[in-house]
Amino acid sequence: MAPNLPQPVLETQRLTLRPFTLADAPAVQKQAGAREVASTTLNVPHPYEDGMAEAWISSHAPGFEAGDQATYAIVTRDDDQLVGAIGLMINRAHARGELGYWIGVPFWNRGYATEAARAVLRFGFEELELNRISAIHLVRNPPSGRVMEKSGMRHEGILRQHFRKWGEFEDVAQYGVLAGEWRRAHRLDSP
Repeated sequence: MAPNLPQPVLETQRLTLRPFTLADAPAVQKQAGAREVASTTLNVPHPYEDGMAEAWISSHAPGFEAGDQATYAIVTRDDDQLVGAIGLMINRAHARGELGYWIGVPFWNRGYATEAARAVLRFGFEELELNRISAIHLVRNPPSGRVMEKSGMRHEGILRQHFRKWGEFEDVAQYGVLAGEWRRAHRLDSP
């Protein structure tokens, strides 16, 4: 990422991926604050207390400017409703990113996570010139694994009892895709 360039907005057929603003904080607190969302993610707290959304949103611009992260609000194109969040944690030294996302419960099972993930993978490989993008999900949340597979990632293994969530050790599934694999799948490399 070049310094001082604004974070680009990404468009898909049904979604706009844009930087969060502080005006999104109430919707973030409501959507991410649902126990069902927090239960299926590693980093979303529960309860989601007042001020947490504002602090989280305020960290995005400095993270993007430093080249460490690109976090997006997932909103519907037709009415700008907040669906969830998606982003990359970026390791420039190794040209890799880690994809993470959450979707609000009212928007589950509509394909929004896959649609957003494909856009962020494209951004990561085409704009950020990353070599590898990976993601993990709690093994007890197989729908997240299906999102990763549908967006072009490959299952790489299980990390047993890798994280502790709410006092319980959790197994996580690791997925990843390399730039060359992604380009071949999208016919960007010559045969």
